[in-house]
Amino acid sequence: MLSFFKKKPVPGEAAPAESPEPAPRVMAPAPVVESVPAPVVQAVPVAQVPKASWLSRLKKGLSRTGQSLGGLFVGVKVDENLFEELESALIMADAGVEATQLLLDALRARVKKERIEDAAQVKTALRELLTEHLRPLEKAFDVKRAQPLVVMIAGVNGAGKTTSIGKLAHDFQRQGASVLLAAGDTFRAAAREQLVEWGSRNNVAVIAQDGGDPAAVAFDAVNAGRARGTGVVMVDTAGRLPTQLHLMEELKKIRRVIGKAEAAAPHEVLLVIDGNTGQNALAQIRAFDAAIGLTGLVVTKLDGTAKGGTLAAVAAGSQGVRPIPVYWIGVGEGMEDLQPFVASEFAAALLAD
Repeated sequence: MLSFFKKKPVPGEAAPAESPEPAPRVMAPAPVVESVPAPVVQAVPVAQVPKASWLSRLKKGLSRTGQSLGGLFVGVKVDENLFEELESALIMADAGVEATQLLLDALRARVKKERIEDAAQVKTALRELLTEHLRPLEKAFDVKRAQPLVVMIAGVNGAGKTTSIGKLAHDFQRQGASVLLAAGDTFRAAAREQLVEWGSRNNVAVIAQDGGDPAAVAFDAVNAGRARGTGVVMVDTAGRLPTQLHLMEELKKIRRVIGKAEAAAPHEVLLVIDGNTGQNALAQIRAFDAAIGLTGLVVTKLDGTAKGGTLAAVAAGSQGVRPIPVYWIGVGEGMEDLQPFVASEFAAALLAD
């Protein structure tokens, strides 16, 4: 049964016109559910996390790699031993062989050309080279490129997919965009309830069904978003491993059905990956990209044990992975702990002392 979940509107606000609800797709009698109009969303200034605070948390989150790499430049000579130590540290940080080779070849050439003899200057040069290497992954997310902007979100269980959707809904609203969520994860127990809870926190409508076809939920959500003039429609999907072929086929179907509801949709197809999965993230990216054509990544849980070098591997195109943009990275559970990816900040955190 199609249902709308949301908080009561603020008193005094005008209710936008409702589009007719599509007919139920199940044979069982449907319970009566009150449909509450969405509140009027007004543009408000986006609250900025203090840059010093964010950089501090990012460095703390990547401290495992920062200490490993940054410590190599203390009291050492600039010789082949240093480069060998850097090679080992970068590979241990999940940067992969390809990215490590690219970075060290460029670093050797720069040290030779500029006749660098101070280890601290070598560290500065490596940070600049790493920033340049990661720059292709840096891309701003244009929330107003379409209306509704349809965003399909995938990821394996435990990556923080639903939590990230809640945080993004919060951020999009503060940019002045109204948001509608679609509970397309009908596979995991309590997934719908979790998304409804995030919708409640953000005063955002959630479209769901009691069981049924997740593609139908996505279809209804896109139609409802267009009828209501919604800014962003985010479609949650069931967490799955690339080896779960039946679920991957379902994911392809959801994408096709979204396209039937809106010809140009989905406008963005995001994969949420756990920053602690290391090189396994490359297999996930490759498999999901082949199935649904990814447009961006959200990297979560960079908060203590993550090595962080995986993004260097993505930028290098390791293991057949495209350098897909990284829109956001997350370092914690708070609403403000999901921030846009900035190559220079990430490189500085990876090479912190």
